[in-house]
Amino acid sequence: MIEKVVSMSQFNVTNVIPLYSGRRIRATLLFNLVFWPQPKLPLPHLNKLASMFGTIMEEQTLFSTIQDEFHRITMVHLESKFMSKLDEYTPRLLNLFHSKGGSMGLRLQAILLKTPSNPDINMTRDVIIRCLMLYLGESTDQLLKEYNDADEDSVSQDLAVQSLKIYNVKANMSEDPDIGIVVDGVKILTALGNFPRACSLLVGLAYAVNLAYPKELRYTFEVFQKLLLGLDSSKLSPKVNSLRNKLLA
Repeated sequence: MIEKVVSMSQFNVTNVIPLYSGRRIRATLLFNLVFWPQPKLPLPHLNKLASMFGTIMEEQTLFSTIQDEFHRITMVHLESKFMSKLDEYTPRLLNLFHSKGGSMGLRLQAILLKTPSNPDINMTRDVIIRCLMLYLGESTDQLLKEYNDADEDSVSQDLAVQSLKIYNVKANMSEDPDIGIVVDGVKILTALGNFPRACSLLVGLAYAVNLAYPKELRYTFEVFQKLLLGLDSSKLSPKVNSLRNKLLA
């Protein structure tokens, strides 16, 4: 088992070492909430915290803990910065998506055409992120698992084998979907409300407990971290640097 924790001053997409238990993540967040700024417990002791506290933390406490820990590490307000930058870039991103030709252009248009005529801000953000991932050559399916009218047992069994995913369970049209984050088959956050918020909190969770970004979504998370949150933005891959130049042109 990996027992080394990367120091936060060294944090970036390529050198983050993941924790190996979803329950330990909840224990880490609980410890940060109760005992910070005292020294962190060695990782082996977090297993004991996980078994002691389980899912004791209320969801709102988890939200606050992740955002507070992210702000402590980066001095950036996680959700507000993420959403404000996404909204700022939306008009230019829409122009890029509409101007794209070929098969990718057709796939982008298929997503855009599903948007209601008068979408609310969260729906607009949702569509922009989905199109952005496609534009970067990555798949929404690698990040998001959606369940429509699936029975609870089937959803639970499928989530139990997911290593790192945002999930969206739509039981029926009369109820709000359950949108959350699962790590190592454990639901870390639930009832997040919308996909964009889950994306921002997933970045915050990565910072709070040293989670690695999925390799197959390296460009998506690079945009989240470096363009939307402005962290380590002087070091960009050629693909993301090209996107930034187009957004700033």
